[in-house]
Amino acid sequence: MSLELGVNIDHIATIRQARGTVYPDLLEAMKLVEDAGAHAITIHLREDRRHIQDADVYAIKKHCQRRLNLELAATDEMVAIACDVKPSDACVVPEKREELTTEGGLDVIGQFDRIKKATQTLKKEDIRVSLFIEPNIEHIKRVPDIGAPVIELHTGTYANATGNAQKREFDRIVEATEYADAQGIQVNAGHGLDYNNTQIIAAIPQIKELNIGHSMVARAVFVGIKQATAEMLSILEQARK
Repeated sequence: MSLELGVNIDHIATIRQARGTVYPDLLEAMKLVEDAGAHAITIHLREDRRHIQDADVYAIKKHCQRRLNLELAATDEMVAIACDVKPSDACVVPEKREELTTEGGLDVIGQFDRIKKATQTLKKEDIRVSLFIEPNIEHIKRVPDIGAPVIELHTGTYANATGNAQKREFDRIVEATEYADAQGIQVNAGHGLDYNNTQIIAAIPQIKELNIGHSMVARAVFVGIKQATAEMLSILEQARK
């Protein structure tokens, strides 16, 4: 079974916001990513608007030729924006103002009511909801009660580990993936994946989609975003042969 790639273009906006310019153009980047064969465009509208801006979300939705996956916190403001934009997919993620990037998965046990409310509101607008969670079976057990058909497993701990610690985290991802798939939950994965550590994750047969951003934007500095996308797609294709 083929594996889909969602390309997160947040950090192209980060470069733009660093000097408050109108470049690099997110729509140009999106078109190049789509032309390279990516299956989805992923963006995260953060509460502090550190990279993606509200206007970007609407412009990308208008011109996107693939699926738009909007990452958002489970707040009334963000859910309302998503319901207005109506992306194909919405991935509910944890968010802290002081963090450099998303750290860890949602606490679907401790914040069950808030996450369920956001999920049900998004579903009423025919938006497919995924929950960004740790590869933890106890958390996955609560997903059906929340009502999300998709989870995205946090691979950041795996990506940042080495040696035996990385092997243990990989095994945890495999176990969580197999469990969720057996419950009829679609499994995606992402965070911290790059050109060296992605193939082993991509080879897990039950995973349907990987969302990758920072490493691809970094690679694009040298080869361009279209080539960076093509290279990652090749890794995914080789992993499934």
